[in-house]
Amino acid sequence: MCRWLVYAGSAIRPEELLYKVDHSLIDQSMHSKLGATTLNGDGFGMGWYDGPRPPGLFRGIGPAWGDRNLRELSEHLESPLFFAHIRASTGSPVQESNCHPFRYRDWLWMHNGEIHGFHQIKRELVLAIEPELFPHLEGSTDSELMFYLALSYGLRDDPIAGVARMVGHVERVAAAHDIRDPMQMTIATSDGEHVWVFRYSTQHQSRSLFYSRRIEALRELYPDNANFRRLSEQTRIIVSEPLGDLPGAWHEVPESACGLVDPGRDFLQDFHPEPV
Repeated sequence: MCRWLVYAGSAIRPEELLYKVDHSLIDQSMHSKLGATTLNGDGFGMGWYDGPRPPGLFRGIGPAWGDRNLRELSEHLESPLFFAHIRASTGSPVQESNCHPFRYRDWLWMHNGEIHGFHQIKRELVLAIEPELFPHLEGSTDSELMFYLALSYGLRDDPIAGVARMVGHVERVAAAHDIRDPMQMTIATSDGEHVWVFRYSTQHQSRSLFYSRRIEALRELYPDNANFRRLSEQTRIIVSEPLGDLPGAWHEVPESACGLVDPGRDFLQDFHPEPV
């Protein structure tokens, strides 16, 4: 499977989370503790917002730990909102178009998990993508297909409902083909202003997902940590597995849950697929 993180808050250099913490995303690419695989070396990607324009995107097919351009880029750009992903393929080719995050206009999307039995139902799922969206589908992964299905089912108007309908459609098609427990996912998506995250699997044994405690609470727990002093109170980090070993710094996203990261109105709620 994969590992990913989302950062939203005070503008920082991505290197702070990709390289400089004890169990950084780069460290997780070699030594994942909670993932389905220890190594995540089948490509990587980073997407970032830096103003009123579509997000930037940088992806590569090699292991993240050895890419000099990723290190260079993460040392020099600053962003208040970025996605980063390290990939462990579940069978689709290692190619740039299959690396996360995926981008459509102002939207970014990344995923950890799989659609079980994907190749048996891929054709039927693809045919549910809206015709105007279909030309933008570049790769061969179930993850990107899920993105365009969610867009087709209303992601841009109501992200939670769009993802719920996407999952409902996948589960309905899988059931028609006698495929059990088809959906396994942790997902992050953003329009550049808000971030939505999802943790769900059909069998209710989803991959790990965590979010950081509020900065004011972290300042009380770790008063000598200079990083917490310079971040705004609205700063949030969502990760496949915790960065570093700071007891009390992370909450686990509940099973079958979704949430919104948005200044002043963060929330978590139950997530349920919606039949279509």
